[in-house]
This record gives sequence, C-alpha cells and structure tokens, in this order.
Amino acid sequence: MRISLLILALALPAAATDLTRLPYNNPGLVVDLKVGLWAWPLPMDWDSDGDLDLVVSCPDVPHNGVYVFENPGGDSPVFLPARRVGDGRSNISVSHVDGEPRVLTPGREWVNFRGRGFTDTVPHPPSKLKVGSGRTRADQRKLVDYNGDGLLDLVIGVGYWGDYGWDNAYDQHGEWTNGPLHGYVFVALNRGTNQSPVYDEAVKLQAGDADVDVYGMPSPSLADFDSDGDLDLLCGEFIDGFTYFQNTGGSEEPVYAAGRPLTHNGAPIKMELCMIVPTAIDWDTDGDVDLVVGQEDGRVALLENSGAVIDGVPQFLPPVFFQQQADHVNYGALATPVAIDWDNDGDQDLLAGNSAGFIGFIENLGQPAGVDTPRWAAPVHLQAGGEPFRIQAGRNGSIQGPCESKWGYTTLGVADLNADGLPDIVLNSIWGKVLWLRNIGAPGHPELAAARPVKVVGGDPPPKPAWNWWDPAEGDLVTQWRTTPVAVDWDRDNTMDLVMLDHEGFLALFRGVPDQAGFCVAPPERLFGHAESGEPLRLTDGVAGKSGRRKLSLVDWDGDSDLDLLVNGRSAELLENAASGGPTLLRKPTRLSGHRLAGHTTSPTTVDWNSDGVPELLIGAEDGCFYYQPRRD
Repeated sequence: MRISLLILALALPAAATDLTRLPYNNPGLVVDLKVGLWAWPLPMDWDSDGDLDLVVSCPDVPHNGVYVFENPGGDSPVFLPARRVGDGRSNISVSHVDGEPRVLTPGREWVNFRGRGFTDTVPHPPSKLKVGSGRTRADQRKLVDYNGDGLLDLVIGVGYWGDYGWDNAYDQHGEWTNGPLHGYVFVALNRGTNQSPVYDEAVKLQAGDADVDVYGMPSPSLADFDSDGDLDLLCGEFIDGFTYFQNTGGSEEPVYAAGRPLTHNGAPIKMELCMIVPTAIDWDTDGDVDLVVGQEDGRVALLENSGAVIDGVPQFLPPVFFQQQADHVNYGALATPVAIDWDNDGDQDLLAGNSAGFIGFIENLGQPAGVDTPRWAAPVHLQAGGEPFRIQAGRNGSIQGPCESKWGYTTLGVADLNADGLPDIVLNSIWGKVLWLRNIGAPGHPELAAARPVKVVGGDPPPKPAWNWWDPAEGDLVTQWRTTPVAVDWDRDNTMDLVMLDHEGFLALFRGVPDQAGFCVAPPERLFGHAESGEPLRLTDGVAGKSGRRKLSLVDWDGDSDLDLLVNGRSAELLENAASGGPTLLRKPTRLSGHRLAGHTTSPTTVDWNSDGVPELLIGAEDGCFYYQPRRD
C-alpha cells in the first residue's frame, strides 16, 4: 500500500497579504439586501429623514455587527450598502412607542438608539426568564400596552430547547424520539409607571385553552393585524412559518383563539430558510401592519399585509426580499466555493454550495483595470433535470434533528467525471449521500441532468456512519455529512478519483472505475498517513453532529509538483505533501491567515485570476462572503 504522507506546513512559500472580502466590482448591480449569518431586523427611521431604514443585527462571525442600510427613498427603494454602527447582538428587538424606536435585549434597554446605536443603556429587568431545566436559546423582549391601561407591559418570547436535546435521537424508522422545540410567549404586566416600570411575574399567554407554543423562537408581535381595534398576536418560529392568534376578547381583556398559519392562496406562507425573525411595522404606510422578516442567511424580506381578512385571518403577500446596491460577493451562509471556467469563456468563475442546499453560479465578467479581482454577476441558482437544484434535510435527514429541516449544506467538487470533455459536479450535503450532476450540455452551455448517486463497485457493500438511522441503497456511496468530495485523478490513470473522508472520518482515496453510464468508484483506501503513529490520517473523530464538517481542497500550493491539502479551520490550514521525503512528522497546524472566519466552518479553495500559475487563497465563510488572499513575491 502506497502511503501519501502529509505534513503540516511551517511557513508559506510566498508572502501573503491578509484576507479581504471579495467585492463585486460591478457598479449598478442590485442584489438581495444581506448581512452575515442570521439577520435580526430593526426597522426604523435611523437618520430621521422621514422614511424607514433597515437596521439589522448580525450576531455571528466574521460579519458580526449592527448595520444600517439607508433608504434612499421611492416606492421600491434600493438600499445603500451597509454601514456598521456597533457590535452585533442576538435577542435584540425593537418596539415602536409613540413614534420612537425602543431597543431591548434581555435585561437591558438601549436608550436613544436611533442615530446613535449602543452608546446609552439602562437596566430593564428581568435579566433572564427561567422556563425549565434545559437550554433557552431565544429571549425576545417587546414593549406594548397589553391590556389597554396606558402602561407599557413587557412581552417576552422564549425559545426553549430542553425537551429537544440536540442530536442522534432517531429510532430505526427515522422518527425523532426526543421532544419538540417550544416557543412560548409570556407577558409581565406593568404595575408601576412608564417612566419607572414595576413588572409582575411573567406568565404564559394562552390561546384556545392552551399555552401559546410554536416551534421554537416565537418572535412575538402584538398589533392590530386585522384592523378591528384590538391587539392580535403573531409569531414566527425556528423553521420557516408564521402563526396568527386572533384576539377575540378586546383591548382590556385579550382572549386569543387557537393559532392558525398565515396563508396565501390557500398555502402556508413560508420563508426560504429557517431561524426567522419577524418584526411588525407598517412598512408601506398604508394603514395596516406588515412584517419585516430576517432569516438565517442574513437576508431580510417584506411580507406585505394586503388589508384583506379571510375567515378571521389577515392576508399577507409572500415574502419579497429587500434589495441593495451590491458591494461584496455573497452566496447565502457557509458558502463552499470552487473556481472553474463554468461557461468556457476563458476565465475562472465560481460555483458554490451553501447552508440552504443550493448550488450557485457566480459569473466572472472580466477583470477591471487596476484591481486584483474580477467583476462579478449576481449569483444564480443552478438547475438540474430542468428543476431548481436544492437539497434539504426534511424531517429526518439531519442527524441534529427535525429543527434543521430547511438546511442542506451542499459542498462540492467540479471535474470531468465521465471523460466526455464537460465539467460535472460531485457533491455531498447534510445527508452524507455523495451525488453527481452530469453535464449534458455543450462547451459554454452547461446543462445538468438530475442528481444521481455515486456508486461503489467491488468489495463488500459500502459502509455508513454508525449513527445513521437509514441504510444507503445498494452500492450508493455514503460518508459523513457536510464534508467535501474532491475530484482529482490522484493515481494519474486518466480516470477521475475522489479524495474525501470515509464513514469513520479518515482521509481516503476512492479510485475511479471507468463507466460510460455513470460515475463509479472503488472502496476507500486509507492512503494518507499520520507520521507520528504511522496510522492513517483521521481528520475528525467526532460522532453524530460533531462528525464530518471538513472542507477540503487539493492544490500544488508550494510549487513542488505534488498536491497539498487545504482544510477548513479558523480560516484555512495547509497540510504539505511530503510523500517523497521519507518519514515525516505531522506538526502543529499553520494557519494561512490569522483572520477568524469560522463560527462553524470555512471552505478553502484556490484561484488564479491573474493567470500567473501561482494559486491564491479564496475562502468561503460563515457569512456567505468570499475572502481573498493574494500572494506576493
């Protein structure tokens, strides 16, 4: 057995600048308004010019911050690029009281927030609301006169995870054996004054003789959604839907009917992604209350209240994402880029997966004079088999449970897998099923067939991760979730191979097997050595939700004619191929940048936009942006 020994590089072979966020370089381009992972919208007239701006908090790295998108005016405004005005916070909410925005986080109010941000603060108890013995992840505060007595009460939405646990709780039939997420709503009545509130103990709101309880993260809004003179309750959830609770009592003694979903033309209204954060406001100043909604990938949408009420439920239009002047190239969250001349026009484009389970094409429009990076078009979701391509976990495809049903976590390689002269796509996802998308188009006009499994031929039936409740179909290649399949002719036999993690987290070679009808590989060989022990190189020993997650790229980084390995980390790390040098030591990892891009993961690849033959680093990050590091002699 030939062992390819990988040694962690001690130094870069060429000097490198630090990472910079990849710009569009495309004046006039309009794209979806977006921050990094997780948007908490705070709509308000930030600059006091008479129209509503979008203030959005992003609590995650590397895009952490509170950002202002200025409204330039007009019926369909294209917002100016984001301007950072403070550190990002989760569980941040805005309440509009007598025309003024009041911003709360648990136990604290940020006074005079408009136009100033987090400069002034006062305590606003209670600091924490204890629900049960388990974990509370959402604690969202709103000020509202709940019972019509002229005093501002405190409404608190709580996302409780104590019954859900975390991962690896499916039975053999794919049924989740832990409990659900809970999304409770509490009210603490004010017995003091508006200037010096004194709150009663918070109590759960009831609806239809039961606790208000949506599927996690309720983001409660109390407003007169049906225009009948009293305050109704509308909640989001952790996944993607909205629940309306009609007030059938009155302003002074609210009584809430059982919750019903918001619908449009008879179908439930759903956001494209999860972790939604709705905020109620009359955005279009037409006299009814709309919803401004953030979601996991950092985009923000408007759900316009049509003004109609059907069977007691206000009718909202489907979400429309706000638009902004393009600044930095972005594709969702946890972007996983690969550089490839996809349209065969002589320059390197980008294909990328993301947390939502899409694959996007970002076209290189040429190199503007005087800049290091190309001009880019807006991302376009790829289609396969004539349909938009998207992988989602559904109710039991994520080892971390049904709350992750909207995620897909696509990560990919691109190569001519079947030797027909056209680049194909091989991918992995939240499922751990390795698929390929055959290019059935023509040079410069790619067209993808529907996804097909990569098959393993020869040897025993392909193994699966021990914690998978489901068994792969006969011959299907399955590995750990969210880890990259790298397509490369490793053994130089003119047949494409795969280098990726096997079902136990070891780096392995899956040799390609010639097959005109499909893409097949042989069983895995653990050829990549760990010099300290002489054992095969294991890149993860995590179990269930802690498994996989490794993003890989093979490239001759140091110019010595063999392939080195880039892996994800705080930014990216280099494992130098020292196979020809005899015994080696696996030394402490060297980061290619000190810039922290990862809360969960990054995805490194390389580009050569200046065509000098020297690979340069490009990292897909948590925030969906791409971070570029040129190398200078």
